[in-house]
Amino acid sequence: MTDARFEDGREAPLNLGAEDGDDLRVISTLTQDAVFPVTEMTWHPSQRRFGLLLNRFRWEDKDAAAGRGRAFERVQSILVFHSVLSVASQGIDRSDKDMVMSLLSVDFDPGEDSAGQIILTLAGDGAIRLTVEAIDATLKDVTRPYQAPSGQVPHHPE
Repeated sequence: MTDARFEDGREAPLNLGAEDGDDLRVISTLTQDAVFPVTEMTWHPSQRRFGLLLNRFRWEDKDAAAGRGRAFERVQSILVFHSVLSVASQGIDRSDKDMVMSLLSVDFDPGEDSAGQIILTLAGDGAIRLTVEAIDATLKDVTRPYQAPSGQVPHHPE
């Protein structure tokens, strides 16, 4: 048996889970530069669940799109974290219903046992900290891909 290769993949909606730091790094890579309005964040304390509805840049399709001369795409995706004990944020004005945020990274700061903190770093010095019992996250595409409004690959000046 051999390991799967990226080239063996097929065009299909993502439906991924994360149970450790390596898995979470994959989700972080796929959600980099996702944008979402402040109104699309949901925290359900009784269910210990925090979710975001993201407009995710399709990094997994970037090279194929460029190679075929077609438009770059985004897709709406749901990013959900389970086993969340608490949520804290900075640099987010929840009263500004027009605020749109850009997700830069998803990181894990381990604590004791499998517990720790998941840090969602946002552009403009914003951040969301989820205190979790363990890493338990899902990323699922929920719409068909659509042409990225900017028509370009997100870029970060160095």
